[in-house]
Amino acid sequence: MIKNVLTIAGSDPSGGAGIQADLKSFAANGVYGMAAITALTAQNTQGVQSVELVSASFVKAQIEAVFADIRVDAIKIGMIATAEIAVAVAEALADHDDLPIVLDPVMVAKGGAPLLQDDATEALRRRLVPLASVLTPNLPEAARLLDEPVAITRDEMAAQARALPNLGPQIALIKGGHLEGSDSPDVAWDGETLQWFEGSRHSTRNTHGTGCSLSSAIAAQLGQGKSPAAAIAQAKRFVTGAIAAADLQTVGHGHGPVHHFYDLWKDNL
Repeated sequence: MIKNVLTIAGSDPSGGAGIQADLKSFAANGVYGMAAITALTAQNTQGVQSVELVSASFVKAQIEAVFADIRVDAIKIGMIATAEIAVAVAEALADHDDLPIVLDPVMVAKGGAPLLQDDATEALRRRLVPLASVLTPNLPEAARLLDEPVAITRDEMAAQARALPNLGPQIALIKGGHLEGSDSPDVAWDGETLQWFEGSRHSTRNTHGTGCSLSSAIAAQLGQGKSPAAAIAQAKRFVTGAIAAADLQTVGHGHGPVHHFYDLWKDNL
């Protein structure tokens, strides 16, 4: 039986991040994807020019419409934007907290544009983080959630991974793409075990949407019944391959997207 996975996130018209990246990741990982949109962005590979928010009540209505008709096997939450939307999403999911939920706390775009209002951080921390089966911040996002300096070493990453579950998620996975060096390690803590997920750093500027793609791939794997460790490991392999093949695409003049279908379009390469 094909599993159904819902993303709750913002839209990227250039196709590299947000719900567009989520739906591509869902398809590449073998699940049927659905999307509730929280915000419309005007952006491309060179940055975000404008953001148009969807009302919190309409975000909630989208989620409720999906659940009223369709079996949902897992959920990915991305760009939330405002405190009101965070509360609306939490209310819409209140009766569905038995499902795997992957929360990617999107705060700042790759080009530096803010994607989470200042007053929304606390609402995200209080209302959505405790719902997460897996929380997937990058280094700056983990630091902001913890009100700590950004980690710059593996030891500091591990310490913050151990601290994040105190906010309520079952598992904290910190993405190490911002670390300097030839590797791109991620680290997870489930309250008992610290596990590193290693990856090589590829020399490419086409990494737009990597965080969205990783979190949605984890949700897809969890929706298919994988254990969290297995889901994270498979998602890490998927994204590493998508980054390695990113330069096969010619999309834009800035930070282009990863190649979500690198393993499916081999005959077209």
